[in-house]
Amino acid sequence: MHVKGFPLHTDSKSMAFVRSFMRCYLAGAGFNTRGMQNIGLMYAMQPGLTAIHTDPKKLRDALKRYVRHYQSHPFWTPCLVGILLNVEQAIATDHFPPKMLTKVKDTTAYSLSAIGDSVFAGSLLIFWAMLSICLLLSGNPHFAFAIGLFFLAALQIFRIYTFTCGVRQGFKFLKQLKQWDLINWGRRVKYANAILLLWLWTLIWPRPYQWWELLLGVSALLIFGRFVRTGLLSRVLAVAVFVGLVDLFTWINESGWTGFAL
Repeated sequence: MHVKGFPLHTDSKSMAFVRSFMRCYLAGAGFNTRGMQNIGLMYAMQPGLTAIHTDPKKLRDALKRYVRHYQSHPFWTPCLVGILLNVEQAIATDHFPPKMLTKVKDTTAYSLSAIGDSVFAGSLLIFWAMLSICLLLSGNPHFAFAIGLFFLAALQIFRIYTFTCGVRQGFKFLKQLKQWDLINWGRRVKYANAILLLWLWTLIWPRPYQWWELLLGVSALLIFGRFVRTGLLSRVLAVAVFVGLVDLFTWINESGWTGFAL
């Protein structure tokens, strides 16, 4: 591989890939309603594509492949960029047909987006938020800060690892991701979130309280959750009704009316 008659050194390509990785942090900055995150993806891919495709025409064709619609969870962007850079190297050596890339790219992006929404947004982020709130309310701010640093560092390690594996293995890395069983791990984290929710309730529930009051609140939340999951009730309406019942119950206790007392 040459640039204007000079060989392209491995160090140059490595640094270009590092720049592509760093640009992944800005993938959402160019968000738009037409292509979603396509501008950010093309911006992240540009250094690596420039190092891979030395012919100007092939470089333009490569950039055009990423102008189209793209949307995925931001935590997976480094992994996707790494995989796509691996594929572009295969395209440059005529080992992968460019016409297949769009379909494969979209399928991979949407699949990882679903996993990201479930595991990261729907499980781990909520776990970190509720754990931090509970620690702060229980008088442990330093522990809460340490937990935040731990998750922040873990996320960066995850980004670096998935990007590196994507560059080295390409689509083969998806088989390894499948073995991680992330969907089931997300479900386990949600069970932990339920426990954290109970802990949070014990911290914020007006004191003094009796055990049956907390049991009544948990039962009501489970019922509303069931209605939301089956589609019989919207989330916003369920929260509004639940909060209204809590306020009503608080008003009954404060007014001294003991009609519901056990």
